[in-house]
Amino acid sequence: MATVALTVENFEQTILEGGTVFVDFWAGWCGPCLQFAPNYEAASEANPDLVFAKVDTEDQQQLAAAMNITSIPTIMAFKDGIGVFAQAGALPRPVFDDLVSQVRALDMDQVRAQIAAEQSVDSEATAS
Repeated sequence: MATVALTVENFEQTILEGGTVFVDFWAGWCGPCLQFAPNYEAASEANPDLVFAKVDTEDQQQLAAAMNITSIPTIMAFKDGIGVFAQAGALPRPVFDDLVSQVRALDMDQVRAQIAAEQSVDSEATAS
């Protein structure tokens, strides 16, 4: 499956409705971004059941700012609308393939329970 270009207009819908979504924040002038691109494209072809999207940070500066992108490439992963991974830097193919496997294997009920527990602790700390 080819990668999907994300913009301010389709970002939220893609994340919320896409199931498992990987997002590559990149720019055409960025050497490491261009080096990582074939690995990202190969992963998208090897995992057609997942969404692989790209955000051109030059074209989508507002979106990059909203996502606090300060270094590119930055790879993010979302599962069931929840951000589960974010890291700046080009990943070697075996590392990226391992990341895809780890995100695929995540137990989202456990992730949601962990988020709820953290929010509970945070709200108790603010209430004291």
